[in-house]
Amino acid sequence: MIANKNFNIIGVIGDIHAEEQLLEKTVAFLRAQSVDNILCVGDIVDGSGDANQCCNILKSEEIMVVLGNHDRWLLKNELRELTKATQPDSLSVISQSFLSSLPSIREFPTPHGLALLCHGLGKNDMVRLNPDDYGYAIEANTDLQNLIRDRKYRYIINGHTHYKMVRHFGKLTIINAGTLKHEDDPGFLVINFVQQFVQFYKFLGDDAIEEAERVSLTAVSCDRGGFTR
Repeated sequence: MIANKNFNIIGVIGDIHAEEQLLEKTVAFLRAQSVDNILCVGDIVDGSGDANQCCNILKSEEIMVVLGNHDRWLLKNELRELTKATQPDSLSVISQSFLSSLPSIREFPTPHGLALLCHGLGKNDMVRLNPDDYGYAIEANTDLQNLIRDRKYRYIINGHTHYKMVRHFGKLTIINAGTLKHEDDPGFLVINFVQQFVQFYKFLGDDAIEEAERVSLTAVSCDRGGFTR
């Protein structure tokens, strides 16, 4: 299915980590919801499943994807001693080419302003913003402070932490879909930019999909809405 230029309602997939079965179910569910586009924050590899199949699904479904730090490490053949690390020789030529083609960030329009898709924060795929970061942790987060100060983006869609989250920093809203990793409370989300809400979904023990939290995108005050798994 070819992605269109409409971003009124989007599906967002968090860090995948080679969970090809949950990825397939997520994409099928989101297609059934008739979202305009599906986006993914990267970390496709390094898990117990089939990274090649994950790449095949993302490519064939023309999902908008950015490169995660685990994908970058694989392409550089770094940290391959990690638990469940995907080995370069296990990837097909097509999968390697697909990963190599991914940018670190992508921009897209929404009805309320420009949005950024990234893995960490901006081009830094290792920066974390957790739901319980406050005070000095926020003040010392240079990448976050730069994005707030620049006022270029209305929304940032990111990943990396595996924690689902919606946080408002003035007019900047940061949304994290969490992860598909089985041991980390897997799920995904739908953002309705027209009606201004985020609907989270979670996988149950039998991999059935159930609605979870619904969070408003209307920030009534600075930094509200952060939550953990």
